[in-house]
Amino acid sequence: MIKNAVASLMVRLHLLPPPRAAPASTYHHHQRALRLPRPSSASLRPAAASMSTTAEQAVADQKRALRTEVRRALKALSPDQRASEDLAIQTTILNSSWFKASKRLCAYISCYQLREVDTSKILAECLPSSPEELAKDLYVPRVEDKNRNMRMLKITTMDDLVKNSMNILEPSPVDASGNDREDVLSASSPVDLFLLPGQAFDRTGRRLGRGGGYYDTFLLKYQELAKEKGWNQPLLVALSYSVQIMEEGLIPVNSTDIPIDALVSASGIIPISPAALERM
Repeated sequence: MIKNAVASLMVRLHLLPPPRAAPASTYHHHQRALRLPRPSSASLRPAAASMSTTAEQAVADQKRALRTEVRRALKALSPDQRASEDLAIQTTILNSSWFKASKRLCAYISCYQLREVDTSKILAECLPSSPEELAKDLYVPRVEDKNRNMRMLKITTMDDLVKNSMNILEPSPVDASGNDREDVLSASSPVDLFLLPGQAFDRTGRRLGRGGGYYDTFLLKYQELAKEKGWNQPLLVALSYSVQIMEEGLIPVNSTDIPIDALVSASGIIPISPAALERM
């Protein structure tokens, strides 16, 4: 249903592939016949920029169309179906060897209204229930502004979370003692795992976010930091309802989109990258 709807929208938006370029021999033949001078590189720049802008707009339009269809499919999920898939996904993660082995991770705080896969049981498992209990270092997202700036701050209890202007839970910037929370980008040790939300995914690792670019921007920063420090790259694992998994080729991407390593749905784990195949 989503595939057909997106295809229809792409046609209505005129998002058709560009015409095939003429063979080089044909171009040179006409150039000689008409005695046209070879265009300078400077004269080609505006056209190239225009083509680039057009291609970027086409991808943006396709993404917008797909988000609309996925939101419609998510709204059609019954509360019972969502609860069943939430439980299956979280149970799969909690029982996995790669989650149990992780010592530090970044995870999103699920929002029911946004129809994100629930992470409450996962977060609870990461946080200590008593001062003596060993737990995982957990970093959760805090959006700083409207310019794709997001931080991942360490929390030790769910009481460290406050609601932002959109009624979404985020970590407060300081702890109960007034000290700045540890930022994962300033941490002395690497994280093993990122648990990621999204709007749509496929089995090749493509991920479609909500359009803000916050996660892609942050993930690029962290990957560059890990490379600079000589750390292993963390596994990027997305959580997905069944209706969010697309057929290959349906999710448009551009150069700033970060692929995921693995996907977890109610049906189980889908390892994608070589790192996931090795570690999961």
